[in-house]
Amino acid sequence: MRWISMLTALLVTVSFYLLMMERERVMALAGVDPASAAPDTAAGEDAPQAVSVVVIDSEARPVRGGVRLRGETAAARSVAVLAEIDGRVVSEPLGKGRSVAAGDTLCRIEPGTRPTALAQARAVLTEARARLPEARAAVTQARAQLNEAEINDRAAQRLSREGYASDTRVAGTASAVSTAQAAVASATAGLEAAETARRTAEAQVRNAEIETERLTITAPFAGVLDEDTAELGALLQPGSSCATVTALDPIRLVGAVPETEVDKIRTGAAATGKLVSGHEIKGQVSFVARISDPVTRTFRVEAEAPNADGAVRAGQSVDIRIAGPARDGHLVPQSALTLDDTGRLGLRWVDADSRARFAPVEVIRDTPDGIWVSGLPDSARVIVVGQEFVSDGTPVEVHRREPPQ
Repeated sequence: MRWISMLTALLVTVSFYLLMMERERVMALAGVDPASAAPDTAAGEDAPQAVSVVVIDSEARPVRGGVRLRGETAAARSVAVLAEIDGRVVSEPLGKGRSVAAGDTLCRIEPGTRPTALAQARAVLTEARARLPEARAAVTQARAQLNEAEINDRAAQRLSREGYASDTRVAGTASAVSTAQAAVASATAGLEAAETARRTAEAQVRNAEIETERLTITAPFAGVLDEDTAELGALLQPGSSCATVTALDPIRLVGAVPETEVDKIRTGAAATGKLVSGHEIKGQVSFVARISDPVTRTFRVEAEAPNADGAVRAGQSVDIRIAGPARDGHLVPQSALTLDDTGRLGLRWVDADSRARFAPVEVIRDTPDGIWVSGLPDSARVIVVGQEFVSDGTPVEVHRREPPQ
């Protein structure tokens, strides 16, 4: 049976030769036109088959970009109110969590001898003020006597020049002038001493009044007490804590933003905070740090939001969204994003010739309905299904879908 295999191989070889080398003669012998039987490869290359894709018609709309960051709530103000003098507390303590207004009494200290010291200082001041008129009168009298002595001295000198007054008289009037000048200097010094005594007494009175005012420790601003105030009978020293007052209105939202996004945030920009409970608060950015954290290389950002009812507490975790400047963008499904051959993030869209094009985009904002992006033409047919199966210039067959609202 070996000859059958050899015969088969010979027939295959002859057939291959005739089809490859003598194709035109064989086709002519069979009565077939070779030109009509040739495959239309050129037409196939010029008109490749269109790829079916799904698109949405999108128009650019103004949209605010923004930055999202995690942070926490913080009190707008918090201060430990300290005693400035020593003494025992004579007031009942106020309970923690209580609201206080600016100026409310937190602690009262036992007066001791301070009222007596104040009364004594006021008495000394009264006496010092009473001596001032006498000292001023003495100065006035001394100046009048000096004026009289100077007049007598000038008259004696004139008479002496005319030969009507002796040298003894001239010497006497000159001595009287010197005595009057000394009296003026003494009276002036007495007046200055009286003025000094008055000022000293006034300072002593003021010190005694300040000591008396410090007996009552008040709230510097409206807020709530983080702890009980000092207990009745407790001995306070200068620097001892009477109470800690915390202001939660407005509440502060504090977060850290990376250096790649810090330039997108401006003071006064709208900020929204969402707590773990779902509660939302709205406010404005009040501070953007100029110096980064040396460890994390992030910048501190603070926003303030109204919290009149005190519903938001300090130290709660919060998701902060800060609005950026308005830009034109398109709302597209997140699944429509793709990468080009160089790894750029973008979208594929269909041009006027029904061919696919790639556009690198920038994500402006993420929403539950999709993402807002920039980088597309103002009007664009965005490919949302099939974008992975086309490249730049690929002809496409378009099927439309309603865009997200």
